[in-house]
Amino acid sequence: MGEEAASLVVLGAVTAPLGVKGWVKMRSDTDPPERLFEYPNLRLRLRGAILDCRVQFTGHSGGRLTAKLAGIDDRDRAAELSGAEVCVARKELPAGGAGEYYRADLIGLRVVDLAGTELGLVGHFLETPAHALMVVRGSKEIWIPAVPRHLRRVDLEAGLIMVDWAEPAE
Repeated sequence: MGEEAASLVVLGAVTAPLGVKGWVKMRSDTDPPERLFEYPNLRLRLRGAILDCRVQFTGHSGGRLTAKLAGIDDRDRAAELSGAEVCVARKELPAGGAGEYYRADLIGLRVVDLAGTELGLVGHFLETPAHALMVVRGSKEIWIPAVPRHLRRVDLEAGLIMVDWAEPAE
């Protein structure tokens, strides 16, 4: 992976084409979701290629963010971008305060409960109207609300997240 590719932070994804004029539906991992469009130098990463991306217009459709990207003028070209990761260079992100983390920094970290039981690795985050869910992949997939009550300690250096979480009885 090149230096540029290694310095990119994933902020979302192109999920599908929308209409016939080159619009795309997008998933945003930013909070709030519209913050994705505040970054002027977005890049798309698709099948190993990195493409510069200039957003011309934005909107919403069915609860999803939508965008018209420069140079994408028909449905076929928009469909080719489905699955592309929407990224920004890490240096363009504002520095977080103490106890603040970018979700991208949590992907792949080990998750343990308060007793030290390994639950799995952070796969990704899902947005819900109430809060984000941290999707942990282990022997089974667990969705843990990404709120302080459950996320007790994040140690980036150790690659570990400690959660206050007990599986509901089946």
